[in-house]
Amino acid sequence: MYQFSGKLKTFSLALIIIGVVGIAFSFYSGSQKTIEDARHAIETSHSDGHGNTHAETDNAEHSTKTVESDHNSASGVHVSEENIDKTMSGHGAHDDDSHAEHVLHQMQNRPWSAFYVALFFSLGLTLLILAFYAIQRVAQVGWSVVILRVMEAITANLLPVSIIMIVVLVASVMHLNHLFPWMAEGTFDPTSPNYDPIVDGKSWWMNTTGFLVRSIAYLVIWNAYRFIIRKGSIKEDTANDGNKTYKKNYNTSVVFLFLFMISESMMSWDWIMGLDPHWFSTLFGWYVLATLLVSALTVIAFVTIYLRSKGAIPGINDSHIHDLAKFMFGFSVFWTYLWFAQFMLIWYANIPEETTYFVARFTEYKVPFLAMVVMNFVFPILLLINSDFKSKPWFVFIGGTVILIGHYVDVFIMVMPSTVGAQWSFGIPEISSLLFFIGLLIYTTFSAFAKANPIAKGNPFLEESEHFHYYNIEHTGEGSADHH
Repeated sequence: MYQFSGKLKTFSLALIIIGVVGIAFSFYSGSQKTIEDARHAIETSHSDGHGNTHAETDNAEHSTKTVESDHNSASGVHVSEENIDKTMSGHGAHDDDSHAEHVLHQMQNRPWSAFYVALFFSLGLTLLILAFYAIQRVAQVGWSVVILRVMEAITANLLPVSIIMIVVLVASVMHLNHLFPWMAEGTFDPTSPNYDPIVDGKSWWMNTTGFLVRSIAYLVIWNAYRFIIRKGSIKEDTANDGNKTYKKNYNTSVVFLFLFMISESMMSWDWIMGLDPHWFSTLFGWYVLATLLVSALTVIAFVTIYLRSKGAIPGINDSHIHDLAKFMFGFSVFWTYLWFAQFMLIWYANIPEETTYFVARFTEYKVPFLAMVVMNFVFPILLLINSDFKSKPWFVFIGGTVILIGHYVDVFIMVMPSTVGAQWSFGIPEISSLLFFIGLLIYTTFSAFAKANPIAKGNPFLEESEHFHYYNIEHTGEGSADHH
């Protein structure tokens, strides 16, 4: 049995504590933001390269003033220039106050948004590890049996992050944050100045009751499967029932995968696309799945490489690492295909309600937006396309680190433009949230791995997995996997 080392446990707890302190500081700092801070941020943004905005605004106001003056003169109504100036200045003051309040909400949103990005990334990759695990069972593959317990251990992270997610979503419904703009008061009230007819047209889906019920349903389904399959997997080790337990686990995994494909798409609509309630993409559920799946495979590879280095998993060889790296490479290409398909079609169609999503990200987030594509496509292609490199743990670790950073940035870009706009940066809120969830993942993973046999001894494909070897073209001339 594996023993969770004291050093690793201390390290994970230290990450959690440092993360909690940083998160608490971030929320405190955010709560101290005032309308004056918002006005200062607006002035700073104008002075940093948006100087034309003032001129354009002045020209627009002058044109409006001229048109209104001409209209009143033609109507025989005498309105003095002084009255027009007062009216326009009143509108300008109101618009400035409204803009400042909006910017204040964005500044107060930053700690929430930074926490939400790390939370969604952690929950999402844990969920996709669970889905990948279910796929291994349903496909009845042999190569991955020796790492099934690794995947089971990592998915222990699902329960704590699910609880945290429910807390954040309830806080959103209670207006403790401004993450979801459609939850603002008056959005569905035609008599309110905040009325949004577009969102109101989607009220059959976008309503807080349905939102919470669906969110709880997703989390219950995922955690129920994790609980059942973990219990069933351990039972396999000692079961002497002619593979009945194995078949039961197979059937449970089939049902889960069916529910997962539905719930994952709906989750991405609710938790991510709901941040931009006017925008939609029919490809979005697959896109979110791709970015989380690549991250999930990378985490599996990292934990497997670490445990192998400690001699904790008998039967692991370079061929298993090679196959994990091959999945990382393949799904990086898949992610790129989905990213390009979504971006290219929206760019080519040039429909305003669709392009606004990318305009916001390409103007205020140009550097991370472009860097994300390089880290998630160019780098994995160059690093992992060589078959020999896929078997080298240190090479997989380098490539995987870049992949994880790149897909964190991907989630960052999904969330931040909708919640904090131009008020983004990368500092204490983002770093502390990342540290907290990394520490939590390490602690839950290795605690769970130490509680069961590291090898699924009751799996009928175990022997095949233990003797799995991959020979490339240079070695055999055939490029095939040889199972002994």
